[in-house]
Amino acid sequence: MKKYLSKMSLVIILIGLLFSTTLFAEEAIGNGETATTAAIQFEETEQMSNLEILARKLVGGYMVKLFLDGGWLNWPILILFIWGLALSIWKLLSLSYAKINVADFLNKIIPLVKDKKYKEAIEIANKTRGPVAAVVYAGLLKTDRGVEAVEKAIENTATIEMASLEKQFISMSSVINLAPLVGFFGTILGMRIAFDAIAAAGDVDPTIVADGISVALITTMTGLSVAIPVQFFFNVALQMVDGLVLDMQRAIDKVTETIIENR
Repeated sequence: MKKYLSKMSLVIILIGLLFSTTLFAEEAIGNGETATTAAIQFEETEQMSNLEILARKLVGGYMVKLFLDGGWLNWPILILFIWGLALSIWKLLSLSYAKINVADFLNKIIPLVKDKKYKEAIEIANKTRGPVAAVVYAGLLKTDRGVEAVEKAIENTATIEMASLEKQFISMSSVINLAPLVGFFGTILGMRIAFDAIAAAGDVDPTIVADGISVALITTMTGLSVAIPVQFFFNVALQMVDGLVLDMQRAIDKVTETIIENR
């Protein structure tokens, strides 16, 4: 439970830092505004949709302005961000829930197995959550059929549990790959807008190409800003899975060895 709370605290701190940075940027911009600019923004606020007003309250006006300046390609990037964030949170929570104290678990199971009190050991394993208890439970159910049956049951259950642990990884990888690609597509689109503006004006003027370059930079930035945190959560989740696999192997070896010694 302590490890679970510490991980959740880390996530909350990261989210807090993100929002604090956003609000700080918004405040810095707001301090430099003149009375005329404030009046213009008040008129613009009256014309905003309820969704935009809510978004400004949640993440700040500066972030909303960047999002809108990036054009329509920021909408699929936003969908990818929501999808990737939901997958990441769900994956980290499920892996945290699946983690148990293997030493305490084995200290309860092994003495019962040595005394051939398999029913009591099965009951404890059945009431314990996570893949470690699941593979041990599957093996203990087959103790009356011999060691080979126990090993076969453990192997089959371990395969199923591994597949379960690897869920959401493909989806998270899709977000990590698609978000920058959509952003780079926006880069190409923005440069096309800039060159079309040059062709229409017949002259190279920074003010003419500013809109196209703005779209190019913003979509690239938003695409990367989605992929980077999801990649971080992906790596954390992968490390947690590796830890669970090691715990499973440790429990399997110990329980199997004890069953063989007490035949």
